[in-house]
Amino acid sequence: MQVTVTQLTDQLVASYARLGGINHLDGKNLPSKRTICLIAVDLLRLLFPGFFDEKLIHSSEIKVETATLMDSVLEHLEDEIYKSLEYRPPEKITKQELRPMAHALTLEFLSKLPGIRELLQTDTEAAYNGDPAALSKEEIIVAYPFVETIAVQRLAHELYKKNIALIPRIMTEWAHGRTGIDLHPGARIGSHFFIDHGTGAVIGETSEIGNHVKMYQGVGLVARSLAGGQALHGQKRHPTIRDHVTIYANATIVGGETVIGAGSTIGANVFLMQSVPPNSLVLQEEVNVKVIKKGERENPMVDFQI
Repeated sequence: MQVTVTQLTDQLVASYARLGGINHLDGKNLPSKRTICLIAVDLLRLLFPGFFDEKLIHSSEIKVETATLMDSVLEHLEDEIYKSLEYRPPEKITKQELRPMAHALTLEFLSKLPGIRELLQTDTEAAYNGDPAALSKEEIIVAYPFVETIAVQRLAHELYKKNIALIPRIMTEWAHGRTGIDLHPGARIGSHFFIDHGTGAVIGETSEIGNHVKMYQGVGLVARSLAGGQALHGQKRHPTIRDHVTIYANATIVGGETVIGAGSTIGANVFLMQSVPPNSLVLQEEVNVKVIKKGERENPMVDFQI
């Protein structure tokens, strides 16, 4: 007997009732993934005028173009932030106060764009200075997936700090899907940051990264264990990386109490669950990790050739 469309529909609707996993029908609507992805593109256009546009922007038009785009982002992002506030309203805030709050939060977020641009300029400089294959800073902005990913993360981090639910993670997961680089919006990342190649790099929510840190593909800053589930929410689960640290490909650094001292180098494929002092060289030797004070070897492997 052939199944009808009506029967298929009934089965699927029954699964909605049984399993959940749907948007809030007849109630609060969740932020739109599609809209937030489009907003993310427009925010990249505001951060890097001309690099994410299909047509050339003339200098005489940039103010009008920017104002038009800013107005569009303000309108659409405010709507999505309003949905987020409805989904998880702040304490002691009435429903009538949510729309003015969404407007104020959106304006405050957009006021952060010049500062985010300054940080991204340091990231672009770090990428250019740290990669001899780079032809120009323009190539880094238009072609390196890292720049797109860190730009979205720095944007999402500002929303994350305001406890805006869902939207920051949607933004960074959109970037993750496009580039293969997974940067949680909660991670605190300093200036002059660079992930070379980038694919497979993972930086967890409570990671703290200092200034002038360079990483390579496949690096993971991860939690020691998630067996505690939601009981671990809000706790420091991911490592702290101090200034001027280099972490080579496929190294994994584990745990919220793990601190990598300033000026250290973590070699490729290292699995590290302990803190190391400043200016250390950490190597993986068979099953053991070897920590060496830089300068104690005749030819310390501080600068591997890639």
